[in-house]
Amino acid sequence: MKKEIRVTNSEWYIMNCLWEESPKSLTQLVPLLKERVGWSKSTCATMVRRMTEKDLIGYEENGKAKFFFPKVKKEDVVVQETRDFLQRIYDGSIGMMMSALVRQNDLSKEDIQELREILEVAESKAGTGTKGKSGGRKRK
Repeated sequence: MKKEIRVTNSEWYIMNCLWEESPKSLTQLVPLLKERVGWSKSTCATMVRRMTEKDLIGYEENGKAKFFFPKVKKEDVVVQETRDFLQRIYDGSIGMMMSALVRQNDLSKEDIQELREILEVAESKAGTGTKGKSGGRKRK
């Protein structure tokens, strides 16, 4: 079982910079984060230190500079965050979430087509005996 990955809202900014391209030195991160969120060099340094301690990012030393890289995959963090959101807001029910989006007319024709394609893939996997992590929740 994978460990639970927790990334705060602030940490997402640094993770996105490193997922886009890494490794990056603090000197390279500072202007990116100043532009995106207005952080000072000391804020960036504090965040990078904390994230290193949390094992979200690692670094390689090259002379006096440390070059930081992500130690977690974006896909793994997104899956964890999505599960947490779904559980917290919709009691784990994908159906409740989709129903809320449909009631608000928040789905475009492109969204609906994309969902159909996703469901077709899920249905074919279910037919082969591969069960997803959502369990067998029944619709009401």
